[in-house]
Amino acid sequence: MKRRIFTAEHEAFRETVRTFLTKEVQPHYEQWEKDGIVSREAWLAAGRQGLLGLAVPEEYGGGGNDDFRYAVVLHEEFTRAGAPGLAVGLHNDIIGPYLTSLATDEQKRRWLPGFCSGETITAIAMTEPGAGSDLQGIRTTAEDRGDHWVLNGSKTFISNGILADLVVVVAKTTPEGGAHGLSLLVVERGMEGFERGRNLDKIGQKSQDTAELFFNDVRVPKDNLLGELNGAFVHLMTNLAQERMAIAIAGIAAAEHLLEITTEYVKEREAFGRPLAKLQHIRFEIAELATECAVTRAFLDRCIEDHTTGELDAVHASMAKWWATELQKRAADRCLQLHGGYGYMNEYRVARAFTDGRIQTIYGGTTEIMKEIIGRSLLG
Repeated sequence: MKRRIFTAEHEAFRETVRTFLTKEVQPHYEQWEKDGIVSREAWLAAGRQGLLGLAVPEEYGGGGNDDFRYAVVLHEEFTRAGAPGLAVGLHNDIIGPYLTSLATDEQKRRWLPGFCSGETITAIAMTEPGAGSDLQGIRTTAEDRGDHWVLNGSKTFISNGILADLVVVVAKTTPEGGAHGLSLLVVERGMEGFERGRNLDKIGQKSQDTAELFFNDVRVPKDNLLGELNGAFVHLMTNLAQERMAIAIAGIAAAEHLLEITTEYVKEREAFGRPLAKLQHIRFEIAELATECAVTRAFLDRCIEDHTTGELDAVHASMAKWWATELQKRAADRCLQLHGGYGYMNEYRVARAFTDGRIQTIYGGTTEIMKEIIGRSLLG
């Protein structure tokens, strides 16, 4: 079905993104996978190309355009290119809104120009060894010392953890406040007591540096409080819908691309003297995947439209996230199976898609958490 959500300007931007990926990402991606981290030069190149800070006001070096459909194009093209390691979506669509909506004018002048140029790479540190989706379990503390905070604790599974120059840390500022006693503190590279642990060895997305972070009596200036004191819970809930939409968009884009490459493969690959595509079972598998993708795409595009106009709620974002990512997981498994032994070889795109995509049903809120949000909205 022809998609109706994009204009000619969006499609022109899509060509810009594809050119960037062809020139600046794909020639280096295998080396980044071996290194376990992308080059900082790639971030600078993304900044020069105008791919960072799309929604940041022009006065700070951004694109000055908050039309979420441009972010959708970025997610789709990076997914189709099989390049999740350069976490532009995390930077733009998850961390960017915290800086543009919560930062003071002074903080914006300090942080946003580098954010847009690629000189300042960002991360958000929420997850801890004993606390994932449950914010009440956060143990990292920030003690008020008058003109600064003293931050102590640790975080894990932090995307961009090695490269990050600026980390938005969720910390407990009022011990008895539970989830409503949390604040967002911005920790910057070089602050004494801020240390990085291992670049974690994941089964997929090898080039996306994911790390443990440690905070040992880190002095964080009061000027680095982001948003309201004890307001982190509300701030986090406000931005989660966009984070989940970004993950969902990558999910359906991945499923569609897997369907495309598998359709071509079964047309060419022969078994028992004829192409696999001539076997009824194969045709049924492809038919099922194509239908699931088409139905999911229709729902996702409606969610994108609603989010662009500010009408998307948390429940529908949760529906989009769990459904699209579970479809991606099923598509990766079924498409690998249709590739036979070749699907198990890393040189085949479907093999990497299988491992790279497995995290999709986990981060940004697990499938189980998404169902709980939806269920509560319906049943109380």
